[in-house]
Amino acid sequence: MKAESLCTAILPSTARNICFRTKEQRKSHRKGHKGKLKMGCFTFVKAVMVVFNLLIFLAGMCLAAAGIWVTVDRDSFMTILPPFTDNFQNQVNVGIFSITIGAVMTLLGLLGCCGAQKESKCLLIMFFSIILIICIAETAAAVVALVYSSYTEIILRTWATPGLKEQYGKDKVLTDLWNSTMTTLQCCGFSNYTDFSESYYYEQYGLYPSTCCAGSELFPCDEDNADFSNVVGCFKQIVKIVQTKVSIVGGIAAGVTAIEVAAMGVSMYLYCYLDKKAT
Repeated sequence: MKAESLCTAILPSTARNICFRTKEQRKSHRKGHKGKLKMGCFTFVKAVMVVFNLLIFLAGMCLAAAGIWVTVDRDSFMTILPPFTDNFQNQVNVGIFSITIGAVMTLLGLLGCCGAQKESKCLLIMFFSIILIICIAETAAAVVALVYSSYTEIILRTWATPGLKEQYGKDKVLTDLWNSTMTTLQCCGFSNYTDFSESYYYEQYGLYPSTCCAGSELFPCDEDNADFSNVVGCFKQIVKIVQTKVSIVGGIAAGVTAIEVAAMGVSMYLYCYLDKKAT
């Protein structure tokens, strides 16, 4: 027989009331225990969300501050970064790039931190939506890069070769950029030295850039020397470097994706909990 049937059949009315009260208390205790567990889980996830986004917010602020420093006083900033050459400093606008990335990180950190701390469903869903958009954009970019990887060399050659023939030696910005690239990667042109044949630079000086020849400090870098040296093109060098670093790039991409998915999962959990609590 069930416990309540025994209570009804055997115990007097006062004892029956105590028995039923005990049963109701047990049910209430179980519900209270489950509620405490859920509340404890919510509090823990909320704390993780706040701390994580606070770190993102601070990192974004630091990156934006560094970008402003570079923009306002680039010379003093670059003195503490010896690996960065003057060519890199002139060609890559580090300040604007840092300010942009820092602003995005600061916005995300602020939304996530305030959304979790204030228990705001609006801020949490905004945080989730921005992370989702970034994730979709990254996936689309990866798919496009994979699909069109076979056309990469053709597209880049179409863009780079005319610039080498017409602007190298004339445009200081482009000339410095190519010189920095060829010196760093120990390469010549996009494909090889023939990219400079019949170019503005060759017509002006009758020689190829010094990076296209071995021992150019001893012998002039003419066509015979360039052909004998057979210095590889920069595109092949870049592909070679990327292939050797593909595991590192893949690991970084996987780590970033995992963080983004975790952030979306946590924000959606908090949103659903608050939504259920409101109803």
